[in-house]
Amino acid sequence: MSSTLTPATGNTLAPTGDPAPVVQAVLASITAGRPPETYLRITEHRPDGGAKIWHAWTEGGQPLGDQVDQHALAAGLDAADWLHIGELHSERSSRGRFDTEAFPLRPILASVRNGERCPDHRRAGVQSFLDAAARQVGRRPVPGIPRWLGVGPALVNRKTP
Repeated sequence: MSSTLTPATGNTLAPTGDPAPVVQAVLASITAGRPPETYLRITEHRPDGGAKIWHAWTEGGQPLGDQVDQHALAAGLDAADWLHIGELHSERSSRGRFDTEAFPLRPILASVRNGERCPDHRRAGVQSFLDAAARQVGRRPVPGIPRWLGVGPALVNRKTP
């Protein structure tokens, strides 16, 4: 038995200079396999050496992320706490030029409610890093660490002056 390949008819894919459909398909496939109530920070490493960060939430993640942020801000948590708590619960993966950090929001909410805070030695390291970054760009270091950065869309997508 033999088979013959016949040319496809109708619409065929043709190369274009627009990577957007491919990027959107990859982002959709990255989020599709994740459990509900998860915040995803996806970094796309570009061929020119730049990077773009995408934010996504799986089912139920947006309202739960905003709830986590409300509790964190009410408790006075800051960016050092955000780094610490996020690191306790995050999972990292890579797919081609996309690196994904997934944050399951229920365990993060539990850590926030249970009063988890960044250890003092690490908090000092964060402050030292921020001071060095300020000097690097010619600014005076500002005392203190910025507020909680957010895991819900209200804070993550907030435009700050």
